[in-house]
Amino acid sequence: METKYKLHTDLRVAEFIDILERSTLSERRPVHDLNAMQGMLDKADIIITASQGDKIVGIARSVSDFNYCCYLSDLAVDTAYQGQGIGKELINKTQKELGEHCTLILISAPAAVNYYPKIGLTKHQSTWTLARDTRLS
Repeated sequence: METKYKLHTDLRVAEFIDILERSTLSERRPVHDLNAMQGMLDKADIIITASQGDKIVGIARSVSDFNYCCYLSDLAVDTAYQGQGIGKELINKTQKELGEHCTLILISAPAAVNYYPKIGLTKHQSTWTLARDTRLS
C-alpha cells in the first residue's frame, strides 16, 4: 500500500498519542497528560504524518525558527511499519519545510541511536539537556 505524507494543522491529540504508543515513543512522552500533549501539538511549527489508507503510521513533530535551527522533537513510526523508509521520508519532508540554511536537530531515543547515522545524520558530541525539575547551580 502506498504511503501518503501530509503537512498537518488539525491532528487530534488522540491520533498523536496513538501513533506514539504504536511506535514505543510514548514511553518517553507525557501521554497521560492530555493538556501537555495538546500543548505539544498546539505549539509545534511543523507536523507531518505518514498514512497508509486511513491509518497514521508515522509522525514528525518539530519546533523551528525556520532559518537557523529546527528541533525534530518527535519522530515516530509504528513498529509494524518500520524498515520501509517512512522515518527517513518524514525527515526529508520536514527538511523541505525549512529555510535553506536551517539545521535539523534531534535527540535520539536509545533504541534508535544506530538508525540515524545509517540515513546520513551526523552525531553531535556537545549536546546538553536540563530537566524541568533541575536548577542550575
